[in-house]
Amino acid sequence: MALGSFACPIRSEINTRFQPKLPNTRYNRNVAILEFPTARKLVIDTFLAHRSTPEIELIPLIDASGRVLAQSATADRDYQPFDRSVRDGFAIRSIDLPGELRVVGEVQAGRVFAGDVGPGQAVEIMTGAPVPAGADQIVMVEHAEFDAGIMRTTRPPCPGEFINYKGCESKSGTEVLSAGIRLNYSSIAVLATIGQENVPVFRKPKVAILATGDEIVPVGSQPEPHQIRDSNSYSIAAQVLRAGGIPHILPVAKDNLAQTRALIEQALDYDLVLLSGGVSAGKYDFVEPVLAALGAEFFFDGVLIQPGKPLVFGRVRDKLYFGLPGNPASTMVTFELFARPAIELLAGQSHSHLPIVEAKLTVPFRHRTGLTRFLPAVLSSARANVTPVAWQGSGDVVAQARANCFLIADPNRESWQAADYIQVLLQ
Repeated sequence: MALGSFACPIRSEINTRFQPKLPNTRYNRNVAILEFPTARKLVIDTFLAHRSTPEIELIPLIDASGRVLAQSATADRDYQPFDRSVRDGFAIRSIDLPGELRVVGEVQAGRVFAGDVGPGQAVEIMTGAPVPAGADQIVMVEHAEFDAGIMRTTRPPCPGEFINYKGCESKSGTEVLSAGIRLNYSSIAVLATIGQENVPVFRKPKVAILATGDEIVPVGSQPEPHQIRDSNSYSIAAQVLRAGGIPHILPVAKDNLAQTRALIEQALDYDLVLLSGGVSAGKYDFVEPVLAALGAEFFFDGVLIQPGKPLVFGRVRDKLYFGLPGNPASTMVTFELFARPAIELLAGQSHSHLPIVEAKLTVPFRHRTGLTRFLPAVLSSARANVTPVAWQGSGDVVAQARANCFLIADPNRESWQAADYIQVLLQ
């Protein structure tokens, strides 16, 4: 892909919208516009300070994947619960190696060898089986010859080789999972291993989603040429679900003060309020005036990012809210950077991290400095290379759907060459 195929639309939007030396023309002239790291830290610190401990639910283990563990889990016995062979082979005394050993029996997983391994003896053993008493080494079957009851090997003595000893993973009563982690398939396996059929998890936060704008019509309707279907409410709902919340889509607020206020007041019944659109500096952008009339605090009134610069964050009537910009890509980006950690923390997670990796650019890239940019890109399956996706600005949802990550352009660096490393935010 040539540079111009993705860079020109970006430069066009930057030249017409980004004027870093002009004063803030937003509704709240005295509220800060922050750099990205400062804004994200403020969001996380605010939610850590503001949140109360969520209610605890006891749910079946089969339903616990993706939920946040409410109480630490401890081992009900030693793991491994016995000295366990991790290879198919022969259980022997290391002092007898190398040499010829008489095979006196076998043991498979789920069974126990009744006797001891004595001098010059070996027991054929399968992966997962208990190591017989007297043995202190496993000789892999690939390293032995077995014929007429005799096992021969040239392997040197190596006490403990291929044996997982009792308690090597965890001791009885020790913590194996910490409260506040989001459960995945491996932690589900741990809970099953320790016999936890039912799991205490935190209640999912309920998130109000309120899109605004006269131009927005329902998904199932036929829009006029000057109208658009409500994609933001559904993309936000999908992101809320992935972050561990329960989305509640409210009716679209039309561009008038009374309806916008009534729906925002309705949204305040939920744990978190996500507003989409109406936060820019236009004549009919009513979200910020309504919030101000409701006595809202504005923690910041913009972030030096693209897309998503007009992001608003604050508190009203003891509920925290985000005013997400209305363009679809802006909504998606600002959710991932700011609303996602908010929901994760409200859901009881102990922390929230951005999934950032580095990859090599497949083409040259440049941008105008001053903003941290999160641009649609395709990361190779091996996460080695990244290619920017051509897009037509923050309203281009089709380009975003073609991407599987966001390329992160440093605000203080203007250009990268092909094969330069650049940061990538995973989706």
